[in-house]
Amino acid sequence: MSIHEECGVFGCWDPKGDCAKTTYYGLYALQHRGQEACGIATTNDRELSYYKDVGLVGDVFDEEKLRELGGTMAVGHVRYATTGAGKRENAQPLTLKYVKGTLAVVHNGNLVNTEALRREYEYNGAIFQTTSDTEIIAYAIARERLTCPSVEEAVSRAVRHLKGAFSLIVMSPRKLIAARDPWGFRPLCIGKKGDAIFFASESCALDGVEAEYVREVEPGEIVVLEPPDEKNGQTACTVRSIRTNCQGMSHLCIFEYIYFARPDSVICGQSVHEARRNAGRFLARESPVEADVVIGVPDSGLDAAMGYAAEAGIPYGEGFVKNRYIGRTFITPNQQSREQAVRIKLGALRSQVAGKRVVMIDDSIVRGTTCKAIISLLRQAGAREVHMRVSSPEFIAPCYFGTDIPDKEKLIACHYSLEEIREMTGADSLAFLSLEGLHQIAPDAQCGFCDGCFTERYPISAEEIGCAAPGCR
Repeated sequence: MSIHEECGVFGCWDPKGDCAKTTYYGLYALQHRGQEACGIATTNDRELSYYKDVGLVGDVFDEEKLRELGGTMAVGHVRYATTGAGKRENAQPLTLKYVKGTLAVVHNGNLVNTEALRREYEYNGAIFQTTSDTEIIAYAIARERLTCPSVEEAVSRAVRHLKGAFSLIVMSPRKLIAARDPWGFRPLCIGKKGDAIFFASESCALDGVEAEYVREVEPGEIVVLEPPDEKNGQTACTVRSIRTNCQGMSHLCIFEYIYFARPDSVICGQSVHEARRNAGRFLARESPVEADVVIGVPDSGLDAAMGYAAEAGIPYGEGFVKNRYIGRTFITPNQQSREQAVRIKLGALRSQVAGKRVVMIDDSIVRGTTCKAIISLLRQAGAREVHMRVSSPEFIAPCYFGTDIPDKEKLIACHYSLEEIREMTGADSLAFLSLEGLHQIAPDAQCGFCDGCFTERYPISAEEIGCAAPGCR
């Protein structure tokens, strides 16, 4: 498995709390969405402070740094680079000072018109310091703010120029603003705890700070949090919704349920854990096989394996031990090192698989190299048969909206038949979840889905994306 998670965003306002420390815990809960870099920005009496660096949340921040940040309002980010190199200058929050004050922006997603916007802004005099599309977003907001009466109106105008996936949190000296693209590709939710208000990529981050889930930010919606301001006679925090950009569309990335999100999150009303168990159930109905044990590839294959086992009436077992001290950023520049990385990350439990017919559940196959190495581990541990079942359909197209799915040249399903892939991976049998099954795994989800990586049909047209990929074999 070589897909990387998206970024994770978190924001909070708490008049009584330490927002830097709260955001730290929120980001810890979102660490699975990005391990390259992280950062926190806070406001203290309208003064902006921030710290960011490459590395994991627990490595970048300590008590002293959090104490220095403090704050009654904060935004935070964990990053996996989809646009822009994984360097410190591309870490978020992206902060800027301009004639109207300061802004801090965190962003999950990927714009498809980044280069066009960059050229347009540069021809008008803009100078960019990073290669991240988040800087494009921040500049667009700052430019609009020069000619409109409020930062929320600037955000509303700016996002109309953006095409692609974006879940944003914007912090000005006085306001915290959350916004989602009109398609709703990436999740973003609202929570509360007493007087405190939170925005987060997933509900697990709200759980991590003991906050109550309120609702999702709707596709195209802008939510404005304005703290009390005694100078203006405002005695209570207000939360307002701007829906002028809402278009009644909903295309959440369905891979959030298969792989990205944490199992204990609830997204758009659907438990991620239950969605993955459902995927396993449908796999068992579509592709049964006689076996002695069902195991899952950690971590996102485990819930699907439980569902498969329950539906098939086959015992569920823990077939692998995962090394928790190796992050997803482990360097794997070539085939040999990728196979070595699998052996460092995973160990097969011989007592669970030796002499047995094993059903192995994984969430996807991209290049096919990783699953080949994992199946080899099971063979060496004494598995008599290995039947691989995949809890998503075959990848036949890249993603343009923030998922690190490569171009067709690197997708194994674009070049080989099912039988050829089975033979290449070394499995005794191989089956993928059908598209029909995929669209039934989240029955409680109150949203539509984007499944472009499985169908090559995207909510945004090929002309808007700016590329039309050649067909698969």
